[in-house]
Amino acid sequence: MTESKTTQADFAMPEINFSTFLLSLNSSALVNLGIQTDPTTGSTSENLLLAKQTIDIIAMLEEKTRGNLEDDEKRLLTHILYELRMLYVKQKEKQKG
Repeated sequence: MTESKTTQADFAMPEINFSTFLLSLNSSALVNLGIQTDPTTGSTSENLLLAKQTIDIIAMLEEKTRGNLEDDEKRLLTHILYELRMLYVKQKEKQKG
């Protein structure tokens, strides 16, 4: 039986732009909220402190980039921030309850 080994050259990295940066932060927050599987471990775990920090970073980006974003970037940022805040509140309530 032959094992296939995957190298870094086998993966195409997406173009780095503001939208992919936001999507990366979104994925990180989702992992820390325990909603998305951590790609490095293959498991889910919750770290609400790190999730909140990531959400706060996105909020800071919203403030600092105000007036400098394309319409699609602004919509993406607003949507991601809203959804993450709602998920954070839901996870926080679940933790209390």
